Amino acid sequence: MLSSSQGKLVRDGEDRKPVICIEGNIASGKTTCLEYFSKTSNIEVLTEPISKWRNVRGHNPLALMYEDPARWGLTLQTYIQLTVLDHHLSKITAPVRMMERSLYSAKYIFVENLYKSGKMPEVDYAVLTEWFEWIINNISIPIDLIVYLQTSPQKCFDRLKQRCREEEKVIPLEYLETLHHMYEDWLINHSSFKVPAPVLVIPADHDLQKMLHQFEENREKIFTVPRAS
Repeated sequence: MLSSSQGKLVRDGEDRKPVICIEGNIASGKTTCLEYFSKTSNIEVLTEPISKWRNVRGHNPLALMYEDPARWGLTLQTYIQLTVLDHHLSKITAPVRMMERSLYSAKYIFVENLYKSGKMPEVDYAVLTEWFEWIINNISIPIDLIVYLQTSPQKCFDRLKQRCREEEKVIPLEYLETLHHMYEDWLINHSSFKVPAPVLVIPADHDLQKMLHQFEENREKIFTVPRAS
């Protein structure tokens, strides 16, 4: 159930627990980060619901969007907005929640990129923006920390080719470069959109063992972040 508090809908019946969002480009190492902390900490991990994006009653809007973004961008991004919002509002089952990306990056990075690249019609962009602004203005979506895995586009491209996800085979390096610049403008330069939480930057171009070491080195910074009001 949702109740109203300070003009916004909030989840009923639970104390506010810290929420940490792991942000970064495609193949920046978000899953590796989440897996590491899920095994070494008493936390709840929510990965992106990609399986839902690949199968909506037998349809694969994720693949359709990569094939024809102008036609299917609105369809996929509407569903992403719904499923990520469901993650934000679901009951937290551990002392801390870690989420892969957030409602904010879905809009500020991926929707904005579709529109600015000319692959989303203006009317589709307007509809998604209206929905996003209504959610932000009417539903409490607290985030206490953003962990930004800062990765070079070339490194992301190399990792992407290695993991061989079917829908990602059509992703060019230029697309990753564009997403990288958008992430930098948002989380580092603060020149595009308001950042909803403090940002911890972790350089993420390294090999697996070095990355695991970096995650451990940053453990205290991650888990002692003050809670947002």
